[in-house]
Amino acid sequence: MADDAPTEYFIQGITSTGKKFRPSDWSERLAGVMSSFGPKASANARGPNAYLRYSLYVRPTMIGDLKVVVLDSRLKDVEPMAFNFVMNFAKDNDLVVTEACELPLDHATQQGGSR
Repeated sequence: MADDAPTEYFIQGITSTGKKFRPSDWSERLAGVMSSFGPKASANARGPNAYLRYSLYVRPTMIGDLKVVVLDSRLKDVEPMAFNFVMNFAKDNDLVVTEACELPLDHATQQGGSR
């Protein structure tokens, strides 16, 4: 069902005027702050084996040479204040935000026979 597809927001590391956003590690910092809003680390993850896991809802990535944070709209249901924090970060820093939806894996398969 199309209505059930989660929306994702792509927060791009570029301002509305085309200026690259700094510092260069902004996406990792933002996603790191939001890392507690995701699956918990296993009980065995202690000492040197303990490491940061990004949230499933806020994750840094690269699109071409541009740093991007992907924000899953389901975070709004889990923790509305965290969702608003990320969106306000983008707004306050004049970052370009693009809304998209996750497509099912079979979205490119041919429907209804040949062309």
